[in-house]
Amino acid sequence: MNTEIIGIIAMFILTMALAIPLGKYIARVYSGHKTFLDPVFGPVEKLIYRLCTIDPNEEMGWKKHLKILLAINFIWFLVAMGVLMCQGWLPLNPDNNPNMSPDLAFNTAISFVVNCNLQHYSGETGLSYLGQLFLMFLQFVSAAIGLAAAAVLFNALKERTAEKLGNFYEYFVRSITRILLPLSLITAILLMLAGTPMTFDGKQEMMTLEGETVQVATGPVAAFTAIKHIGTNGGGFFGANSSHPFENPNYFTNMVEMIAQMLVPFAMIFALGYYLNRKRLSYMIFGVMTVGFLALTVPTVMTEMNGNPALAQMGIDTTSGAMEGKETRFGAAASGYWSIATTVISTGSVNSMHDSSMPLSGMNQMLAMMVNCFYGGCGVGLLNFYIFIILAVFISGLMVGRTPEFLGKKIEAREMKIAMIIALLHPFLILSGVALCVAFPEHGASTLNNPGFHGFSEILYEFTSSAANNGSGFEGLGDNNPWWNVTTGIVLLLSRFLPIIGPIAIAGMLAAKKHVPESAGTLKADTSTFGVLTLAVIAIIAALSFFPALALGPVAEYFSLQ
Repeated sequence: MNTEIIGIIAMFILTMALAIPLGKYIARVYSGHKTFLDPVFGPVEKLIYRLCTIDPNEEMGWKKHLKILLAINFIWFLVAMGVLMCQGWLPLNPDNNPNMSPDLAFNTAISFVVNCNLQHYSGETGLSYLGQLFLMFLQFVSAAIGLAAAAVLFNALKERTAEKLGNFYEYFVRSITRILLPLSLITAILLMLAGTPMTFDGKQEMMTLEGETVQVATGPVAAFTAIKHIGTNGGGFFGANSSHPFENPNYFTNMVEMIAQMLVPFAMIFALGYYLNRKRLSYMIFGVMTVGFLALTVPTVMTEMNGNPALAQMGIDTTSGAMEGKETRFGAAASGYWSIATTVISTGSVNSMHDSSMPLSGMNQMLAMMVNCFYGGCGVGLLNFYIFIILAVFISGLMVGRTPEFLGKKIEAREMKIAMIIALLHPFLILSGVALCVAFPEHGASTLNNPGFHGFSEILYEFTSSAANNGSGFEGLGDNNPWWNVTTGIVLLLSRFLPIIGPIAIAGMLAAKKHVPESAGTLKADTSTFGVLTLAVIAIIAALSFFPALALGPVAEYFSLQ
């Protein structure tokens, strides 16, 4: 057990050590400064701009940024629908996997476009290699969209008055070529060296320990697994995701994948500090997020390591922890750590089955997605946190009787209305979806494999995962039917784009305002005091919004075990 804890601490420290220089590099990429990869990717980017007739030097306002963002996503959604519904007739299908149904293709296309990867299918039987490769491409696109949106936010927060905030195409392309592609290549090579398959052959015949012959699916797993973590996408090549021995063969690959999914979200926080030359601000943000992360991680790891008390009362040895649904090559502690990291960051990949977690661990996994701003996904984690900064600045301004200001820009009624709408949208989408399923059990609740408190938790988790663009699930839920595919698809759309539109709109409006120099009475947003206030705002909103629902699910299930 002590060794497992050391492994967890090592993963976190190593991630942070890599994230700081990466953050500095990302800031240089978005600010247009020279980097060591310029000679490699500069010509490639120029070719892309020439082929697409794009002027990368055109300055854009925040409205045009959003129009391009939405247009890119709409185009790739339509293409994805076509590929998934016709994959059975297209090349690279050695196992003859069939076309997807319209409702499943709708859900899958939206899910990969919005960086969620909520998979209501199993990759081995539900996708051809062409389908897998196209979804892998969308993992680059969706992650780059989030990073480019964060780059627009970075630009808007500069200490000046501006209507133009850079070029979205340039941010988007650079996010892929300068950040996601190199990191994914390194990760894929490490996974391949450790035993993850990378092939276009079909199913392979293997001999089991019992001497029986079985057909085992392989494929371009290493490449898919690399970007699913670097881009905080989370969709698995196999149905079992990163608990599958081909996606995650051993403890080394587990560490590689764990670091890979946390690396870019960490680095983006430090990139903000380097970009604005406000390192203390990035330290404050990272500190608040880390406190929130540890508040969820520590009790989850302890709970999973202590095992199931109901089994202990039956005389079953639980010294290895709560091992149901977990892989012995990782252990209870590393599985518990991953479960919070993947839900905090919105990756959604799993190395154990969350449906088998202890009740309070499941609650913490849901809370990580309900808060949805501790680190977060590529780029969008900072956008979500920015909303809570605006709310905290407004509240602090009311407390001292001053007009709220953030980085020299006055926050007025219009910005506050947008911030409140975005802050309340998340619980609205989650709780509305759950209410519909409970109100019409013949559609939603009828697909549950677990009755009672845990069944309610499965419904709550599914909509929480969809609204947080996470993609993990309590897989006791039979979710591949028109009801779940359509309802979660709608939640995915609204919960992806409105929380991007809101912060960018606020940032764009603030950027156009006159910059007010700091004075003795200016609230400093880079102090620990302001960090505590922001954390309090996050905790209060989450508690008021979600405690009643959590009490009906994981909390009630916890007391039923005592």
